[in-house]
Amino acid sequence: MKVNNSQRGGLVKPKKALGQHFLKDESVAARIAATLDPYRDLPVLEVGPGMGVLTKYLTSGGHNVKVAEIDGESIDYLRYNYPELSGRILDADFLKLDLGGVFPGAEKIAVIGNYPYNISSQIFFHVLDYRDLVDVCSGMLQREVAERLAAREGTKARGILSVLLQAWYTVDYLFTVDENVFNPPPKVKSGVLIMKRNGVTSLGCDEKLFKTVVKTSFGQRRKTLRNSLRGLFPAGVPLPDNPLLSLRPEQLSVAQFVELTKLLER
Repeated sequence: MKVNNSQRGGLVKPKKALGQHFLKDESVAARIAATLDPYRDLPVLEVGPGMGVLTKYLTSGGHNVKVAEIDGESIDYLRYNYPELSGRILDADFLKLDLGGVFPGAEKIAVIGNYPYNISSQIFFHVLDYRDLVDVCSGMLQREVAERLAAREGTKARGILSVLLQAWYTVDYLFTVDENVFNPPPKVKSGVLIMKRNGVTSLGCDEKLFKTVVKTSFGQRRKTLRNSLRGLFPAGVPLPDNPLLSLRPEQLSVAQFVELTKLLER
């Protein structure tokens, strides 16, 4: 049987198709792992561990860790270098993973990762689908995307995922990471954020319609809501005289989007 370099403990070659940029700065890895220090009672799922630069700080920090990795070479490397992960390495695509089955019996879990830039938004949509399970989520992604997820109302960076995530999580941008601490260096800076469940169990409106309102609003973000949402109202029905409709989507808070949704329901 042919033994590859990673099975001997050699370094894994970054794969462009998987969006791999391996973090090589230990101090940055330690800071990212430390975002979960207050949550040592929660089992942790790490997304895309690569060569385990975050993993080792999570395991040494006393966390109950499992990792989800799609790259076979990285899996071989982890098995060789981290025997403590025996039985805890999931050969799986996180985007297709049933998070409810990762830690059987767990009521809450934490998610962390050095997320691939090319699928980072999809990763957070997947986390959102499991919001009743994922109590906290932290990690690193492209700075512009991280800033967008944490963007508050009234800022240009605010978008669809900003509102949908902040309906259920408190999202905070933590710090910026330079390009030169990766192999290979990305062309952009990275940002580290943390999302903590905010305790909301119901928006008090039709959640499917809420998503439609948010997505339709930002689909034509240069228009006022009166114009962008016109198609959601029945034909021939005049739009109500509501001051929110004179605003643009980035100006609205989550509560105001809920108010708009209730307006449409009525």
